[in-house]
Amino acid sequence: MSEWDSGDTGDHGYDGGTDYGHAEAGADHESLNQLHEVNAADSNYDSNFGVYEQDSQSAESTSFDQGHEVSYSTPAGVEYHESDFTSYDHNEVNADHVFAAEGEEHASVSEYSELEALQARLDSTFASTTQLHADGGGAALGVASN
Repeated sequence: MSEWDSGDTGDHGYDGGTDYGHAEAGADHESLNQLHEVNAADSNYDSNFGVYEQDSQSAESTSFDQGHEVSYSTPAGVEYHESDFTSYDHNEVNADHVFAAEGEEHASVSEYSELEALQARLDSTFASTTQLHADGGGAALGVASN
């Protein structure tokens, strides 16, 4: 803020006449700057994996044997021989293997930014003048104050 004062310009003699003048002027300048900034980020990651496995085995074994034999002889000297033999074998093995896998992944990223700015300027000026003229006891204000 600046001010200017002209001071007293009156006549200080003893003649009874009074002159007085006062002037004041000024200016005021102010400014405001404000800045607000917000930055934010968020990131997420997750994974989920699964493995499934199954084994099964079976075995079977079958064995079958059957036989018979017939023999005889007659008094006349005749001999008879018969033999019958059956053999059955069966072997079986089964093996199964099941394998399965699954998986998933998720990722996300988000960002946020905000900027706020405030700027203000205040300017003011003023001027004031006062004059007093008095001649022989009568006082009057000058035109500048009207």
